[in-house]
Amino acid sequence: MTRTIIILGAAAALLSGSAVAQSVSDPTVTSICLDPSGRTIPVTCHSMDASRINQREDICQCLRGGDQITVSFCPPGVTPPAESAAFEAGRRKAVVKGSLVGASWQGRPICVAPRNHLGGQY
Repeated sequence: MTRTIIILGAAAALLSGSAVAQSVSDPTVTSICLDPSGRTIPVTCHSMDASRINQREDICQCLRGGDQITVSFCPPGVTPPAESAAFEAGRRKAVVKGSLVGASWQGRPICVAPRNHLGGQY
């Protein structure tokens, strides 16, 4: 019985370690929450060890509703399109399989400004 518990505990530890490794996202993308009209709803993200150097987000969730959508951070020198009813509708139509990565609106990339955080929840 003790041996079985030890084996199950070791297996759980290995599985949880691989889940954490898989949850570390690409530092060039993030998540946003979109309502049906294309407006953004605040996203809740957690970052276990973020710093000014490590900007990776571990887990992002849409706790206040909306669909979780993957979107690129804007490259240096690029600003996201200004929010407007037309942009919101265009952004919603541009979503493909839960992603806006590579999408554009009126010739501009659909992206979000990088977040400034020093770890923890934001």
